[in-house]
Parts: sequence; C-alpha cells; structure tokens
Amino acid sequence: MIRIKLANEDHVQGIISVCRAGYRDVSKGILSDELIEEKCDEYYNEERISKEVTQFSHSWGGYYVALEGDIVVGAGGGGMTTDQTGWLYVLYLNPARRNEGIGTKILEAVTEQQKRLGAKVQYVTVQKGNMKGIPFYEARDFVFQEEIYSKNIEKEPGAIVLKYRRDLV
Repeated sequence: MIRIKLANEDHVQGIISVCRAGYRDVSKGILSDELIEEKCDEYYNEERISKEVTQFSHSWGGYYVALEGDIVVGAGGGGMTTDQTGWLYVLYLNPARRNEGIGTKILEAVTEQQKRLGAKVQYVTVQKGNMKGIPFYEARDFVFQEEIYSKNIEKEPGAIVLKYRRDLV
C-alpha cells in the first residue's frame, strides 16, 4: 500500500535515488548523457535534498514522498511564486512504478498544499519530447502555454521545456 507524506531526513537517499532514476528515464534520447548526469548532480545531491526536506518557505513547500513500507517509490514538490500561483517543480517516480496512480497522488498532495496557501493556478514545465510527463499533465487538465529555450540551446538542442498551466478553482 502506498502512503504519501511530507518527507524528512529519513527519506533523503530515497528521494535522490528516485529523482535521478526518473530524470534519467525521461531525459534519455532528449538530452546528452553528459547533461543528464550534470543535472542529476546539480539537483539531486545529498546536500541539496537534505536542505530541501528540512527548510520550507512560501516558495518551497518541501518534498512529498510516496512510500511503500519505508521505501521511497516517488517524490515531488513545489512552491508558490505569488499569492495565487503555485508551481510543481519536481515529480519523479521509480520508472518501474509508472501507471500505478502514484504520480497522481503526489501531485494531489502538492496541489492541496498550494490550494491551502491560496493558489488559484498551477504551473509545471516538462522537457519537450518527454512522452511520459506530457500526457500525464495533459490528462490532469494542464494546458500548454509556451516553449522555453535553454540559454545553452546551441550546445544542447534538446534543452527545451514546455510550460503548462491549470486552474485550481
């Protein structure tokens, strides 16, 4: 049985493992292996995740984890950018656990947190070509807004994200 809860220090290694595996899974064939590993090292390292499970603010609500027993099988988090605007910054699963409703449960937890803080709209960005993430968000009423190009687009032609929005009222 899957439980969703706000993460703490006990979940750091599980979050790192799930996020790195999920990011590699959705980025393969879109970004270079070098850039994938660079982003994994930048975002999903022990120092950063330890901070992100202990320090919360209006702009970062912490990680929610999906647990099966004590094993982290999914993780996600977001924050508020204005009084009425929420962002989902990260949502990854163990790639072997897709299509079980786990991602939906994590998204719901983050969304409920943001709604309690006054969010009326929610945004997310997804890598262009991520045919695991894009259908997931579109099925949950996110609507495409625009393409955003990386500042290193010449070096990494796949480094394009799609911005999506949905109303929460």
